[in-house]
Amino acid sequence: MTVEQVLAELRALATDADREGMKRFAIDDPTAFGVRTPELQKLAKRLGVDHALALRLWRTGQFEAKAVGARIADPAKMTPALMDRWAADLRSWADCDNACFYLFDKTPYAWTKALAWAARDEEFVKRAGFAVMAALAIHDKAVPDARFAPFFAAAKRAATDNRNFVKKAVSWALRQMGKRNAKLRDRALKTAEQIAKIDAPAARWIASDVRRELRKLNRE
Repeated sequence: MTVEQVLAELRALATDADREGMKRFAIDDPTAFGVRTPELQKLAKRLGVDHALALRLWRTGQFEAKAVGARIADPAKMTPALMDRWAADLRSWADCDNACFYLFDKTPYAWTKALAWAARDEEFVKRAGFAVMAALAIHDKAVPDARFAPFFAAAKRAATDNRNFVKKAVSWALRQMGKRNAKLRDRALKTAEQIAKIDAPAARWIASDVRRELRKLNRE
């Protein structure tokens, strides 16, 4: 299938109501057609892995085309430089999370990029760092607990960033690491306690969000 055919199919799947609905979830991307996620999933599944097509779709800059591209790209063919270029193209939390959960966390460079991006200043690049951490905590079942140690330190360093999509991603990463097992949950809660002592609105919000969910797990 060509890029033009994919775009035509996406337009056919789009509705004005879904495009307006995206804005209610803070996805205000002027390129968006308004296609529901299940439809994107079905299209990507039908296309299968096609790295060359994924690259062309991403280059269009169109929201749904990029979402499909992230789902059909070959993680083994992603390079560090290409990941950085794609991260720089992120325009919304949904754009970011599509790339992180369907592609970036499956690449050989996921662990390195998570830390590198978490230290960047650009809002959605920084969010991508923590979104990849969350994705790895969910998807990489075999990795030892010690591998996550640098992520806790990164979360603490970023806890003063009051931008909504950054602070939410910091909390997300901590909560997902804490959900893996009791040992990591204890580490996440201790990190939240340290963050709570930082005199910053974002830090207080992150600490509260993490403690609320993980303490509930401890009570269950």
